[in-house]
Amino acid sequence: MWLRDEILKSIWHAFTALDVDQRGKVSKSQLKVLSHSLCTVMKIPHDPVALEEHFKDDDKGPLSNQGYMPYLNRFILDKVQEEFDVLEFNKMCWTLCYKKNISTKHLLISDDDAFKVWCIFNFLSEDKYPLVMITEEIEYFLRKLMEAMGSGWSEEKFCDYKLQLHTKNNRLSAWELIKLLGLGHFTKGMTRQTISMGIGEVFQELILDVLKQGYMMKKGHKRKNWTERWFVLRPNSLSYYVCEDLVEKKGDIILDPTCCVESLPDKEGKKCMFIIKCTDKSFEISVSDKKKKQEWLQAIQTCLQLLRLGLPSPHREARLRRRELRQRQMTEEDDLAERMKHLQAANENKQRQLEGMRKKMEEAAARAAEEEHRRKQTQLDLQDRYRLDLEREKMVRQQMEEQVAQKSSELEQYLLRVRELEDMYRRLEEALEDEKQAKQDEEAMRKLQASLLEEEAVKRAELERFHRQQQRALSQTEAEKQELVAEQRLKERELQAAMLQLEKLERERLGALEQYQEVSMKLERAANKTKTWKDKVAKHEGLVRLIQPGHKGPQRITNWGPASFTDVELELRKKSWQERKNQGAPAQ
Repeated sequence: MWLRDEILKSIWHAFTALDVDQRGKVSKSQLKVLSHSLCTVMKIPHDPVALEEHFKDDDKGPLSNQGYMPYLNRFILDKVQEEFDVLEFNKMCWTLCYKKNISTKHLLISDDDAFKVWCIFNFLSEDKYPLVMITEEIEYFLRKLMEAMGSGWSEEKFCDYKLQLHTKNNRLSAWELIKLLGLGHFTKGMTRQTISMGIGEVFQELILDVLKQGYMMKKGHKRKNWTERWFVLRPNSLSYYVCEDLVEKKGDIILDPTCCVESLPDKEGKKCMFIIKCTDKSFEISVSDKKKKQEWLQAIQTCLQLLRLGLPSPHREARLRRRELRQRQMTEEDDLAERMKHLQAANENKQRQLEGMRKKMEEAAARAAEEEHRRKQTQLDLQDRYRLDLEREKMVRQQMEEQVAQKSSELEQYLLRVRELEDMYRRLEEALEDEKQAKQDEEAMRKLQASLLEEEAVKRAELERFHRQQQRALSQTEAEKQELVAEQRLKERELQAAMLQLEKLERERLGALEQYQEVSMKLERAANKTKTWKDKVAKHEGLVRLIQPGHKGPQRITNWGPASFTDVELELRKKSWQERKNQGAPAQ
């Protein structure tokens, strides 16, 4: 389904692109080419003579948009009989206009993404020419885009950008909107792929009327088998494809007010099922979990409810509500301005009335004084007449006093309003004083920060001085370390000398041990000889000596054999050996 207003916006872009001289007019030959392209895309027969017939009375040359519009409505748009591809129509108009207005080489978005932004601009722009997008719709689109990209909305950044928009009358053209996204003002830090996916998601929702999409299992009508399909929900249909690239379309489930959607219990090994009942067929569908099932049920029921109420898609309804709200706000602002003008005029009128009454009172007072003077001069002759005049004057004075009292009350109300305004002015002055005090406090804080920085510099100097002291201490420690190393080397040399002395003593010990073994062997041979001699003596003499117990203490063994000398002699030998050792060490 196409809307005439949205189609005319795309045609306006193409018409404007043909206006090379920027005069607001296009030649008839170019309009013939444009009309032929429109008829081809919109699937209607093209009549090349119709343009000349329609403008045969207008031979002044190029035509304006206003002059071309009646021909466009009568000979092209009114003849559309069947649905045509609106996306292809928009691409044709985009091809005619984008190269003359913008280049995407230095932008963060591709030509395809720029085309999608252009379509979104046509959808959200105002129905006035030249086409512009106002601040509220820019904010709506940017919020949608940031939500689609998974990024948070920065109200502060958009407020700063609104100040820049103020210089452009709070509106943007299609090419300015494309540059805004392409230069990354609101998408800083995001990749091209993320920006492209976000633009694509917003394009599908706003332009292609895609309310929901995703994979689900569908039961076949003939073979009764379950097949996974990519489903796309639009306001009046639920289409399903082989996969999410939308290339191979398998079918459509046409939604109308008579359709209904119901939940089904689990069966045939399938869970989370629901059924869509149409007039001629019913479709059983299964999803992966209960959450997705609830989301799909709610989305399809929303579409059916909109169809029953005869309402457009949700985002189109939201766009209408935003425009109606803006219209009401503009009407209320105009009414408020009109009331303010009336109040100001009434106030000025009251001021003039009060000024007139004051002058009248002054004049009356002057006349009364003059009359009083006249009465005093003629008091004796005209006392009766004076009395009558006096009574008449009293009546006039009472009336004047009543009028003065009434005007005084009005004047008091006016003065009360003036005092309220003065009080408001005084509060504003107090607010300005508070702001001035805050600036003074800020200056004091700045001075305090400066003093802290100076203190930090002093501390840094002290730390550097301490560092230099540490360096000197380290150099002293290094010198002491070198002395200790020299002393250690001296000790090592002494240790090596002691080790050499020890090795010498070890060699002497080994030599003494060898001498001890030789003496032992000699003693053993001597003992054997003595035993043999004793046995011979006993045998010859016939004498047998009794064996008496000897000393049970441990025998002392030296290098010269067992019990060669006494303990005293051993102690003397030990002392003399120690003295020789001590004398040999200093000599080395």
